[in-house]
Amino acid sequence: MNIKKTKTGNELTIALSGRLDTSTAPLLEQELQNCLTGVESLIFDLASLEYISSAGLRVLLYAQKVMSRQGKMTVRGANDMIMEVFDITGFVDILTIE
Repeated sequence: MNIKKTKTGNELTIALSGRLDTSTAPLLEQELQNCLTGVESLIFDLASLEYISSAGLRVLLYAQKVMSRQGKMTVRGANDMIMEVFDITGFVDILTIE
């Protein structure tokens, strides 16, 4: 998985590519712990994400909990397979998805 971060003011965009699974989720979680201070708007760009596992969902849930206290979080560009995972798991009701 590749992580590309772009920060503009209080807005942080994280573009993910590859697979967000058991082996890569800890890396994303560590990145989030290091970079969310002062962020009011977090955007996940999933246009190049091929796969997400339950470990990846847990990291998104962690980010959502943090951002619900300090701003907002948006998920963009999820493909049909990832949207199906969000739908089956109920994450469509938890996340703001564009």
